[in-house]
Amino acid sequence: MKFSHPLATLVAPVLLLILLAAPSVLAFKDEEWRPIDPAHLALKTPVVEKDADAEVIFWEVRIDDGERGELEESHYVRVKIFTERGKELYSKIEIPFFNFTKIKDLAARTIKADGAIIELKKEDIFEQTKVQISGLKLKHKSFAVPGIEPGVIIEYRWREVVDGGGGGRFQLNFQREIPVQNVTYYVKPFSGIYGMRYMPFQVPDSVRFTKDKDGFHKISMSNVPAFREEPRMPPRNQVRPWILIYYSSNVSQSPASYWRNLGQRYHEFFKEWTKVNDDVRKAATQIMGDAATPEQKLDRLLEYCRTKIKNVSDDASGLTPEERKKVKDNKKPSDTLKRGVADGGEINMVFAALASAAGFETRLAFVGDRSDIFFDPSFANASFISPSVIAVRVGSQWRFYSPGYNYVPAGMLRWQQEGQQALLADETEPAWVKTPISAPQLSLEKRTAKLRLDEDGTLEGDVRIEYTGQFAIERKEYNDDESPAEREEILRKIVKNRMDTAEVTNIRVENVQDPAKPFVYEYHIRIPGYAQRTGKRVFLQPAFFHRGIPALFTQSQRQHSIYFHYPWSEEDEVTIELPAGYSLDSPDAPAPFRSEKVSDYKATIGISKDQRTLVYKRSFYFGDNEAILFPPNMYQPLRNYFDRVYKADNHTITLKQGAATAQAPAK
Repeated sequence: MKFSHPLATLVAPVLLLILLAAPSVLAFKDEEWRPIDPAHLALKTPVVEKDADAEVIFWEVRIDDGERGELEESHYVRVKIFTERGKELYSKIEIPFFNFTKIKDLAARTIKADGAIIELKKEDIFEQTKVQISGLKLKHKSFAVPGIEPGVIIEYRWREVVDGGGGGRFQLNFQREIPVQNVTYYVKPFSGIYGMRYMPFQVPDSVRFTKDKDGFHKISMSNVPAFREEPRMPPRNQVRPWILIYYSSNVSQSPASYWRNLGQRYHEFFKEWTKVNDDVRKAATQIMGDAATPEQKLDRLLEYCRTKIKNVSDDASGLTPEERKKVKDNKKPSDTLKRGVADGGEINMVFAALASAAGFETRLAFVGDRSDIFFDPSFANASFISPSVIAVRVGSQWRFYSPGYNYVPAGMLRWQQEGQQALLADETEPAWVKTPISAPQLSLEKRTAKLRLDEDGTLEGDVRIEYTGQFAIERKEYNDDESPAEREEILRKIVKNRMDTAEVTNIRVENVQDPAKPFVYEYHIRIPGYAQRTGKRVFLQPAFFHRGIPALFTQSQRQHSIYFHYPWSEEDEVTIELPAGYSLDSPDAPAPFRSEKVSDYKATIGISKDQRTLVYKRSFYFGDNEAILFPPNMYQPLRNYFDRVYKADNHTITLKQGAATAQAPAK
């Protein structure tokens, strides 16, 4: 096993700023290792959590946001290993970083219980690129810890240098996946005209900054328990203790005043950029054509922006990095319409200009990202929301559009932006309006399978799966910059993770880059041993699409709230041609059940008129009435409900060799 310290992420107004805010100790370029306390070497049991396999003794970070245009973080970590499992957890250490960050002076060593020291050799430090995220390469520096065993102390240190500084804000994290006796940050702020401010989240009131020497400010937290992931939990920033560091010249400004000023300033920019001229009016008229209703007109404008303007912000634009650099900035909407090439922000603006030309009232909307934190207007800092959505008034309601993001259907936003307070910029009085959460029916996973069961239990046939709404957005984004062969391999792994004996061939992946059509998988599958034969009976799970899926909730207790990203629905139809001479022993199906105003489950099992084909149908939805977040005290009812879903999906029927018995007709 390996241990990776997490990335701390902050969402800036226009750019996603990702910084490594990991644990460490005061470390300078020329600092030597610190003396080892004999009491730590002799330590036999953890201090913070009695059953811990390993525990951080100290974890300190020195952050210098000084005069050099760089944000420098010096890290020093000391860890005590108690058990064999702790040895496995810490046997390999990875330090992730992006291509705008440099990792320097990495060193590590292991101190045995008898005081012997094993130094990490520089040639045993490796660097590799793991994944690319929106054009940013996520890299890792890694090393295997030398001589690790229960009872040792391991420590490591490094420096991170972020090109261009911290962008005016950075994040301090206090809780990790391992218990920490003491975590300390030393922060030296930029000494410009703006003062350093900080905003705590889930941090006790007693934890405060104090002045330290050489212009640094110190803040510490002791006896911090390990952070433990739970299925379907809120984002880490919502539940872990952390602090946002930022700079501001205004100490006393209230959140209401802050957002009013920001909304007014951006509205001036928005008005300037969406000015309507004759070219824009003419284009709007031509694009809308014979559309009659306001919704139809806006849908056509949205479709035009998605299909006729190449989005250079999208990975699937087809442009190389060099070609992207050569793309000129558009100064006004008519430039975008003329050139047909723009970034996502410019596409948002031209959509707003076209809608204004068509007579609609439009606004620039700032929306938070609830994959990062559940935004609250009391967070008076622009890093929590971005001006990425266009609001259009239709009748008495505001409708929200995200034309600069290719795959979002009309009437929806990405799930990260739904159910959030949105600030509508205005020249006099900016307003907060909540974005709606899409209904379950708009995010549908529709699955059909036409299969044949052989007498030996082998199941074989053709499968088609269609994804709409949030399902489609996620899969298109994940697949759009992959090659056809890579897309096939992604699907093959998905299927084999459920059924490892499955043979998947004739794969087709459709509509990957189409902004309007469903994302589609089609494939042929063969699964030896899918059904179990005992004597003259065969035991079969008709819910083919749920074979191999584990129970959603297995923990007996729950610490955090239960959080579903978005409401969704599922529709399955599976037909299975039975082996010759076999018939249904009984056509029993799981009884339907529901959770009032939230979810509904139905499944039916029948047989065709010629008694040769089993027909299984299943429908399920969850999250109606925007029910996606539940407090911890609702865990047991939710667990019981999804256990019932799991049991129904794993319902087994019996096929019997011999004369047919009374059968239920297919529905």
